[in-house]
Amino acid sequence: MTQPTVSVVVVSRDRPTALTWCLTGLSQLQYPVFEIVVVADPAGCSAVRAGPFADQVKLVEFDRPNISEARNLGIGHAAGDIVAFIDDDAVPEPSWLHQLVAPADRQHVAAVGGFVRGRNGISWQWQARTVDTMGAAQPLDVSPNRATLLTPKGRRATKTEGTNMAVRRDVLVTLEGFDPGFAFYLDETDLNLRLARGGYVTAIVPMAEVHHGFAASPRRRQDRVPRDLFDIGSSWAVFQRKYLSEHQRRDHWRAIRSSERRRVLTHMVAGRLLPRDVRHLLSRLDKGYSQGLMRQRGGAHVSRSPISAFKPFPWQRRTSVVLAGRSWQRERLRTEAAKRVEQGEIVSLFLFSPTTLRHRVGFDPAGFWEQSGGLFGKSNRYAPVFRMFSFGERVAAETSRIGKQRLID
Repeated sequence: MTQPTVSVVVVSRDRPTALTWCLTGLSQLQYPVFEIVVVADPAGCSAVRAGPFADQVKLVEFDRPNISEARNLGIGHAAGDIVAFIDDDAVPEPSWLHQLVAPADRQHVAAVGGFVRGRNGISWQWQARTVDTMGAAQPLDVSPNRATLLTPKGRRATKTEGTNMAVRRDVLVTLEGFDPGFAFYLDETDLNLRLARGGYVTAIVPMAEVHHGFAASPRRRQDRVPRDLFDIGSSWAVFQRKYLSEHQRRDHWRAIRSSERRRVLTHMVAGRLLPRDVRHLLSRLDKGYSQGLMRQRGGAHVSRSPISAFKPFPWQRRTSVVLAGRSWQRERLRTEAAKRVEQGEIVSLFLFSPTTLRHRVGFDPAGFWEQSGGLFGKSNRYAPVFRMFSFGERVAAETSRIGKQRLID
């Protein structure tokens, strides 16, 4: 069966270093027919032009702080049958695209979402969820090893995350893409609800994994402490006008504002914010809400025909290999891992210390995956704090845990 062509859209603003990291990860995808469309601000475009992927991606300059407009521009340049989305501060597992679009061989499947790991590379940031017209998300039980196809029922929609989702291009055109009223936040939630209204089937694929770094931005710090809540407030106002009756909006906003207040107070109690920061953030939230009450909804423009022809990324078939050693051997093994990447391999490096330290997984800028932690430590939140392993047993256990995602034979 012929595999569908896929356009991977990456929107980037204020994060040129993270964008380069993301593109390095995308370059290792084991999928034969995909292109990469980068929609970035001038700093991001400069980073791409100066990097190794300058001639291999479609590069579109866009310098307005509106993620929905940027994504719609990316869709316009996308020439694939399916459009996949990933954030600039995220890196996919090598099998991501293959796993993500596999359910689309069924013509009635319109959208697909995968699972997202957090910054430690172990814990789940997002798994399967549904969302309703109040914007409230609830966990959803799905099979951990295969795709689950979900037909919309009632008032709830299947939730996909903007950093790990894909939609058929013709469906995006029919739905007029993302609503520019959502400059940031709730943009994919709105799309999910419109997909549900249209009766479209969404698949959730747990094995399609992305690691999300949560890099710093004008809206949040590296430690996820908020810097500005204006766009969150404005997006909630737009969301209310689209999905809530007027008599519901007042109580709904009170609940949202209370939730945001608790969030920033938690950061203040932990010493990450000062009292004046809390007052400023809540003031910005209120100002954003007031502005969102006047912001235009809808009006998106998505080009029905691709602006440019499909530009296949020059992927190469790679062998996935494992390197392993003790923590004191890290420098030698990291050097070897980087060389193996240059030779065209996907490299997973395990570095274990004789401790019970919890494990962390990260994608090194040099292009290899590194997992570090104690030989007897946890690599699963539900595992016991201590578990006896020999070195070889631990390497085998961790290789098995990530083998399918990392394509380790």
